[in-house]
Parts: sequence; C-alpha cells; structure tokens
Amino acid sequence: MSTTIGSFIAGGIAACGAVTVTHSFETVKIRLQLQGELQAKQDAPKLYRGVFHGVRVIYQNEGMKGLLRGLSCAYIYQMTLNGCRLGFYDPIRTHINSFVLDRDFAHASDARVKQYQNLPINIFSGATSGILGAAAGSPFFLVKTRLQSFSPFLPVGTQHQYRNAWDGLSQIYKGEGVRGLYRGVGPAMVRTGFGSSVQLPTYFLAKRRLVSWFDMPDGAPLHLLSSAASGVVVCIFMHPPDTVMSRMYNQTGNL
Repeated sequence: MSTTIGSFIAGGIAACGAVTVTHSFETVKIRLQLQGELQAKQDAPKLYRGVFHGVRVIYQNEGMKGLLRGLSCAYIYQMTLNGCRLGFYDPIRTHINSFVLDRDFAHASDARVKQYQNLPINIFSGATSGILGAAAGSPFFLVKTRLQSFSPFLPVGTQHQYRNAWDGLSQIYKGEGVRGLYRGVGPAMVRTGFGSSVQLPTYFLAKRRLVSWFDMPDGAPLHLLSSAASGVVVCIFMHPPDTVMSRMYNQTGNL
C-alpha cells in the first residue's frame, strides 16, 4: 500500500473515531448557530443556552437519537475530508519543496526535500488539501447539517425532514439538482481552508516545542497534547466561516 493511500485511510479512520465522540456537541453547535436567524430578536427565544444545556435539552426531548442524528453522514464526510486533507498534504508539500529547492518537481521523494520545513509552504499545503476535501465532501456535510438541525420538539432555523442521509441527498438532487447539493460549498472551502492551513503546522510546531522544552518522549501523551493545542487554534480560525456555512447549508431558496 502506498504512503498516500495509507494516509487517506488512516486519516479517515482517525476522523471517524473523533467524530463519534464529538458529534453530539456538533449537533448543539449547529443549533446554536442557527438559533434565531430567521426571526427578530424579540421573537426568537433562546431554546439552547449553551453546550451542556443544549445536550440536556436535546437528550430530554429526543434522546440519543436526536444527539446522534446525521452520524452516518458525518462518517462519510470525515472519511472524504480528512482522507483528502492528510492524503494530499504531504505530496503537495514535498512537491512545492522540490520546486523551491531544485526548481523542478522531480525530487519530491528525496529525503532532503521531505525533511525541509517551511511555514508558508506548510500553511499553503494544509489549506489546499483541506479545500480539496471540503469540496469533495460538501454534499454530505450539507445533509448532515440539515439532519442535525431538525427537531420535532424545539426547531431552530429552516426544518428539513429526511429519513436518512441518502434520502436527503436524493431529495435535494431531485428538487435542486447538482447545484443544490453544492449549496454553501464556498464558505465550506473557506472554513476548511482556514482550519487546515493551521491544523498540521500548529500540530507539528506544538510537538516540536513539547519535545524541546519538556523533553517529552514520542507516545500518546505527546500526540494528545499536540493535537489539543492544534485543535484550539483550528477552532478559533474556523468558527466564523463555520457559522456562515451552517446557515447557508440549512437555508432553501435564495435567502
């Protein structure tokens, strides 16, 4: 198995494991982002007042089914997004390194080229790989957002009734065609480009600093702390376009 294919598979599997844990919080986040968008402030009561309040309210009214609505679609999206993001990152980075160092792309597999680290190149490579993944997985994120926003008890934003992910894709395609499936792909690419541009560079930066400052050995604690530091930075950069993306995904018509 080639390194690139292995990166695609490993990235997708790792992302699916993470999304299993975080999906409930993602559901609350989306409802918070959509809350009150179609109403005047005085007519828009805050049904969800925060993360833990939202989890409690959804669980009390809809059970675990409500918190995990859209999870299968999230798996497909994460396999697509993170498979592309991790699979394309290193090939893009090494080919650009090869051009910068040798003025051609023929030395991308050289050890010297692979070891070369340049922050602007790393950021560009992360953003590009993330944008490719976001574009490929956008229809699945669209349906996931609509599934998570739907509530028969405390609805926020426009409501869409899909039986499952495939029913959602089918309904959107029949009603709006391919253009409908790619509604909101612009902010999705911006969102993921922002996140991907800082995710891997900050992960490797945090990892190197933890090793040099605290002499941490390679292992699970080092990877977890590096990932946590990277995750905080990613959330800060991604959240504004993420809110725009969630609202565009959930809307129908030309609002």
